[in-house]
Amino acid sequence: MLIRQRSSSEPLGSELTSETVYQQRRDLLKAAGLFGAAAFFSPRSYAVTPPYELVKERASAPKFLREKIMARRRSVNSTGEVVTPFDVVSTYNNFYEFGLDKADPAELAGSLRMEPWSVRVEGECAKPGNYTLEDILRPHVLEDRVYRFRCVEAWSMVVPWLGFSLADLIRRLEPSSKAKYIEFTTLNDPVQMPGQRHGGLSWPYVEALRMDEAMNPLVLMATGVYGRSLPPQNGAPLRLIVPWKYGFKSVKSIVHIRFTESQPRTTWAMTGPSEYGFFANVNPAVDHPRWTQRRERRLPGTIFNPNWRDTLPFNGYAHEVASLYRGMDLARYF
Repeated sequence: MLIRQRSSSEPLGSELTSETVYQQRRDLLKAAGLFGAAAFFSPRSYAVTPPYELVKERASAPKFLREKIMARRRSVNSTGEVVTPFDVVSTYNNFYEFGLDKADPAELAGSLRMEPWSVRVEGECAKPGNYTLEDILRPHVLEDRVYRFRCVEAWSMVVPWLGFSLADLIRRLEPSSKAKYIEFTTLNDPVQMPGQRHGGLSWPYVEALRMDEAMNPLVLMATGVYGRSLPPQNGAPLRLIVPWKYGFKSVKSIVHIRFTESQPRTTWAMTGPSEYGFFANVNPAVDHPRWTQRRERRLPGTIFNPNWRDTLPFNGYAHEVASLYRGMDLARYF
């Protein structure tokens, strides 16, 4: 008889939804086998209102990270919206490195080894090198930030992330005047990430921002969620959060940062250039070729109450970021 031993980094049973809920999720994947509109998601009923409930930290998290989280700067939910429950945020994910179904990351990401973890920094900067996760986090005070998070598939959440400003990290690395863009790359390891054993996307996953975008104070380098370290299915141990852009810009499990003079070739812009633009700003006036972006489903919802709402320009952050794109044709540069 074989007894499966759970990895220390694998999600606990309490972090997973039931089999019934899993069966209610389906992606209608088309074209390259990856594009599609998300099916309705019908979890159990929740009554969670701000302030949100924190989630107990895992004992397996590195000691230095637990200490950083304990000393974090608390903040209130400035969105004024109901926070999406942790059980939804941690089990309904796009993380194709672990599979195409929304349930796959929570089921399979326990194979991800988060210790040791390092990030290689290269390109147009004064301080390139290999940095451990502790090196990156040590100078920064972590803080809670509740952000709206919208997927190009027209579903959205309100999530309490935990991290620090990307701008602070950029200043530490001292980019040169030639650095016009910053590029991020996800771990490429098919042994740990079974989705990478198959075609569809060109691995590793690459995303990028213009430098003025990256320096905006809203952009977060996240290492936690709900007052605890990130679960592997949510992009542990280090991911990007850009709240006014579609979720595919928020690259997960980052292992490489590069400062460049020219615009990087990013994964989705290469895979589906007519569907996924480099800028990826939430724009309800520009539809995806196969579905509207004028509305979104706020999770959780049910088949009978899908919780549709109007999509806000720049995901509701226009006051903070619209000036970055003044004079640009946002239908052309989508």
